[in-house]
Amino acid sequence: MFKAMVIDKDEQGYRSQLKDLSETQLPDEDVTLDVSYSTLNYKDALAICNKGPIVRQFPMVPGIDFVGRVTASRHPDWKQGDAALLTGWGVGEKHWGGLAQKASVPGDWLVAVPETLTPLNTMAIGTAGFTAMLCVLALEKQGITPASGPVLVTGASGGVGSFSVSLLAKLGYNVIASSGRASDETYLKTTLGAAEVIDRDELAQPGKPLGKERWAAAIDSVGSHTLSNVLAGTQRDGVVAACGMAQGLDLPGSVAPFILRGVTLAGVDSVMCPKPLRQQAWQRLGQLLDDALLNQITTVIPLRDVHQGAQDLLDGNVRGRLVVDCA
Repeated sequence: MFKAMVIDKDEQGYRSQLKDLSETQLPDEDVTLDVSYSTLNYKDALAICNKGPIVRQFPMVPGIDFVGRVTASRHPDWKQGDAALLTGWGVGEKHWGGLAQKASVPGDWLVAVPETLTPLNTMAIGTAGFTAMLCVLALEKQGITPASGPVLVTGASGGVGSFSVSLLAKLGYNVIASSGRASDETYLKTTLGAAEVIDRDELAQPGKPLGKERWAAAIDSVGSHTLSNVLAGTQRDGVVAACGMAQGLDLPGSVAPFILRGVTLAGVDSVMCPKPLRQQAWQRLGQLLDDALLNQITTVIPLRDVHQGAQDLLDGNVRGRLVVDCA
């Protein structure tokens, strides 16, 4: 038997609760793991608290990230005792996820834990840090370097934004952080390394097709008017990596930045990201992020407290990362 957070929906309604399950109830996939740690992401919280149509089938074990050790494998790349992590692939939405003491998943979805990271730290990073690293790689792929000019990060106080600021600063970029929390200015500058902090309201309202050229590149997790204004303020031949929709799915802008300044809009999808790029991103994360920062931004909670943690996350009472100890 093992414990798992389970979401059910039937004639009795929608409910999430900690349950005891048998290993025979696990999906029949080619790798089974003992889960060491998972995380609580915003998407997990929406699912657990029934605040959005996240879960596609029931019953479902939520948890879009997890790390653990292989206990059984029919996959040629994995053997008993291997340390592996997983993010994305629809886990926790369409396939049982990581908020449990055991998981069974396709081996092709797993990535080896980098030698430079502890299992706990991989989950302190999780999907948020992984997505941020993919955005940085997208900028690098388009030729953006610290010499290109400032890089804007929107939603800088959020998970993806915080990691984006930290990674870019570590790589030597001059980072402009856009945030709606004035109280976070010291955190963004002193802890994460931003050179400048601007109010998100500067970008959140409808703007002009083109504005003053203010940054060479940007990482945007907000979408909607914010992304449109980010594009309008990007320098000639600049690059914007888009990975989120905190403000909205719409993009109410114009083609002016693309056809008059040669700006590139690069989409970043962390869920279905191919394995070679995943491996590259995790190796870079292991090189760039240190224990001190990760410890500073991480709170660890037990599996039994997941429901309260999810509610706290939705209520805006969590800063940084919530890691779940599943052991």
